[in-house]
Amino acid sequence: MVDYTTPVTTAFEMQRATIEQSQKALEQSFTFQQNVNEAVIDSLDTQESAQRRGVELSKTAFHSYLDAVEATVPGAAGTVDEIRRAVDEQYDFLLENHAEVFDNIESELVEGVDAYDDMTEDYLAAVEEQVDMLVEAHEELESQSVEVAEQFGDQLEEVQEQVEEIQEQVEEVQAQAADAVEA
Repeated sequence: MVDYTTPVTTAFEMQRATIEQSQKALEQSFTFQQNVNEAVIDSLDTQESAQRRGVELSKTAFHSYLDAVEATVPGAAGTVDEIRRAVDEQYDFLLENHAEVFDNIESELVEGVDAYDDMTEDYLAAVEEQVDMLVEAHEELESQSVEVAEQFGDQLEEVQEQVEEIQEQVEEVQAQAADAVEA
């Protein structure tokens, strides 16, 4: 007896495996994106610190320049002190705004990432539900297809037996006809 169901079940199993692998790939891509989002947020402190050091270095360089002017220009000490105070005020204002901007960026990013995570979680739950329904329907279709393949195999074997019987009858008739012609 020929097995007509093995190719059918194998094809359905491969299709289900592909569906499940696609779902896992989708989940992994969202996890990857979440990891990237967290890395960006985690790197903000480092970026802020590096930029703050750059501003402070610039302030130090400006102070060194003012020290040089004060040392080399007689009578400039009063003016240099005023400039130094103005520079300090501007740098303090800049650093304060710098910290505030980074705080705002971080809170906006955290809020955006939280919203993304919530949306992703809902989306993945919906996809999982749809995939479960798809796999269930797919298994039902496989069951029906296997049943049809079995019926087809049974009918094919019946037809084959009938063909063989007819062929035997034809051979008997031909033999009888040949015997009648010879007699």
